[in-house]
Amino acid sequence: MSASRSRVWAVLGVAGAVLVAAALLSFGLTHRDALASTPLVQRPAPGFTLPGLEGGKQGSVRLADLRGQVVVVNFWASWCAECHTEQAALNQTWQRFRDAGVVVLGVDFEDAGGDARRYVATSGVGYPVVVDADSSTALAYGVRGVPETYVVDQRGRIVDRVIGPVSAPSLKATIENLLAGPVR
Repeated sequence: MSASRSRVWAVLGVAGAVLVAAALLSFGLTHRDALASTPLVQRPAPGFTLPGLEGGKQGSVRLADLRGQVVVVNFWASWCAECHTEQAALNQTWQRFRDAGVVVLGVDFEDAGGDARRYVATSGVGYPVVVDADSSTALAYGVRGVPETYVVDQRGRIVDRVIGPVSAPSLKATIENLLAGPVR
């Protein structure tokens, strides 16, 4: 085989490999929801009792005590850039729905306490924030990274999971649907 034919075959081989890699990456990127599916959707949300960010038993939150309300459980950390991106949507959701039977609950995940408290103080967070110090709650929910958000209906079932930053319009639509429909 001549040198020029060898080069042609080498170029074709590389081009074929690039096409296969591009096809595989394209499938993965366009099927993010399928890859992010969780067996928890439409099942009871794992229960938890977590201490408030400021510490002490008086500031603890027990998920079971929130039954009858829509609960937006948002796993976040002060070091997470995408968590900063979604903060306005969470603040807006809390302001809009807090008097309508909706609780936004921030769950601080793998974070330094001082950094988390500074972030909350400077980012306009007004909703309750708890700490998952040993990550047991995150493990129970199957959290793969932050931010990750779960919407829990009035009966305590997970109805939605969002990996990555949430948007205010998406949360609004999900919450309004739950508030308008009969609790099954």
